[in-house]
Amino acid sequence: MGIAQKVTDPFLKLSVFGWDFGLFILNILTPDLKPGQVIPAHAAGHNLTWPEYVAPRDGDSRSACPMLNAMANHGILPHDGKNITFKELTTKVRETFNFASSFCFFVPKFAADFLERSYWSDKFDLAELNMHAQNAIEHDGSLTRHDVALVPDQGKPDLQLVDELLKEATGTMPDSSPRLTIPDLSRALSKRRYHARKTNKEYSESFFHNFFGSSNSATMLTLFAGSITDLRPMLIEEKFPEHWEPAVRDRYGLTMAKFNSTVIPVERGIDTKKIEQEEAAQNSPSAL
Repeated sequence: MGIAQKVTDPFLKLSVFGWDFGLFILNILTPDLKPGQVIPAHAAGHNLTWPEYVAPRDGDSRSACPMLNAMANHGILPHDGKNITFKELTTKVRETFNFASSFCFFVPKFAADFLERSYWSDKFDLAELNMHAQNAIEHDGSLTRHDVALVPDQGKPDLQLVDELLKEATGTMPDSSPRLTIPDLSRALSKRRYHARKTNKEYSESFFHNFFGSSNSATMLTLFAGSITDLRPMLIEEKFPEHWEPAVRDRYGLTMAKFNSTVIPVERGIDTKKIEQEEAAQNSPSAL
């Protein structure tokens, strides 16, 4: 299959996972990057200084992913969100969020595959990532968007959903500000999946869909350390907080191997039946 291989191809998948595990080991053996130096010297955001934020204009293309939208809003990706190469996405995401190079190849390559494009030569617009046909990057039960069957425009966050998510925080940051924890995120996802099933007659999910949803959400715990102070502008305005840098300081970036140590507990903690029971108890005559 050559360069036309898909990430679902066993040989390519094995190669990427082997590459990722090698970086995981290197991160263990090498010292972390120093605070303030996570983003490379040549990249936007170095020295905790981000390019000017400009809100989306009419006609700009935006995705269901707040972090990609923020990159466009700050001009790290084209501000109109159009004609982006998959290879450019790989490079910019690597520099901006300190994902491992293996991770930064795997996800854009997956996106190219489901859009039926060449990772190596084709371009895309951010809104194209919202394609719901495969319940892939855009998926039902998102924490910041209502399902596409209810709200077709996935390029903008739903502020009520974001507010409900941020209110779930029970942890505390070192400066005493609120922090989202793994149990908090599991509970938020439990609520969203339960309510999405009730309100969207076209709702669908699978193991892959659920795991991908937990993966998307877990970036709030890894890259942002769960900080509500930092998550608020990212999720509401899709804007980088002032003086922000990724909380991941691994020298070779956040690997899929390490990331799964957060994703798996988040997914395992999801319990929609508990939410159903709680709401039934609240609505019972004895509770009124």
